[in-house]
Amino acid sequence: MSKAAELAALIGSGQAQGDRNLIINGAMNVAQRGSVASATNGTYGGADRFVLGETGDLVATLSQDTDVPTGSGFLNSMKVDVTTADSSLAAGDLAYLAQRFEGQNLQRLKKGTSSAESVTLSFWVKSTITGTYIIGFYDNDNNRQISKSYTVSSADTWEHKTLTFAGDTTGAFGDDTGYSLQIAWWLAAGSTYTSGTLATSWASFSSANTAVGQVNAVNSASNNFYITGVQMEVGDVATPFEHEDYTTTLAKCRRYFIRYYGNDSPNFPRWFNPAYANDCYMGGNFSFPVQMRATPSVSASVTYQNSDGLGTGDVSREGVNLYVLSTGAATISGAYITNNSSDHVTVDAEL
Repeated sequence: MSKAAELAALIGSGQAQGDRNLIINGAMNVAQRGSVASATNGTYGGADRFVLGETGDLVATLSQDTDVPTGSGFLNSMKVDVTTADSSLAAGDLAYLAQRFEGQNLQRLKKGTSSAESVTLSFWVKSTITGTYIIGFYDNDNNRQISKSYTVSSADTWEHKTLTFAGDTTGAFGDDTGYSLQIAWWLAAGSTYTSGTLATSWASFSSANTAVGQVNAVNSASNNFYITGVQMEVGDVATPFEHEDYTTTLAKCRRYFIRYYGNDSPNFPRWFNPAYANDCYMGGNFSFPVQMRATPSVSASVTYQNSDGLGTGDVSREGVNLYVLSTGAATISGAYITNNSSDHVTVDAEL
């Protein structure tokens, strides 16, 4: 597409302004968790905001990778590396990579009204297995779905795909922080999800109509699946990818997940500058860098100095009270968590 055509597409789509991409971390630049091995159903790993859905034998490693389409302007991709294959799919087996959305971030789609907007999804994909793949939208608020197919034509080759999905005049998304929509890049589907007719128009959810025609892309431990450059925007025109600075993307991701490492100085050590302390107890308040989607769970994988554990209290969307304590005689008034790259505290409010 020429520069003039790109500009015309932007103007014509009404999306010339910024923040048109509804996908978070579509360039796969933020990866707070790093590589996650032995991933199964519900595992987040690799690029932030992407989750593995799986039932069956599949086990995978999820990672941020530097394999990207040449000349595309992307430096990272999301990689699903099959480590245990599901070579013989049972009826209920499935595998997909997905991103989930809060309802309040989807109101521009006008879903459930006569003015419901179509959306266009564009992305780069590379897979070991060629054939038909399915993208499925699932409306969790109203139990509705729509799916489209695309084709991977060449093995282990980056290809760019564009799919447009009609607006849905039935069932509004909740205007809240809850899980309203999931977009799934299907990798495999048993007969439970393929025995009907693909739901290419919005309809009430039917498992049989979800992933009809989907190839089994997880049938060998040699298989890999990559995506990057993911953009979803209002309208029926795919405009050039909206690159944003790393700090902006990181802040969006941290609404759902934050991980601080022991060597993340000065942020990590200062959590334990004591607001109050004695010989067996030391703690302080920590404010999150952004307001989280919901009250998060807080956990730690750390090595303690002169203490026996990490405790939490008064957890909110804005911050948490953290403390270390000792059940022995050792004083901990100067305690801290080891300042290294493996110690970390995790704060999780994913959908």
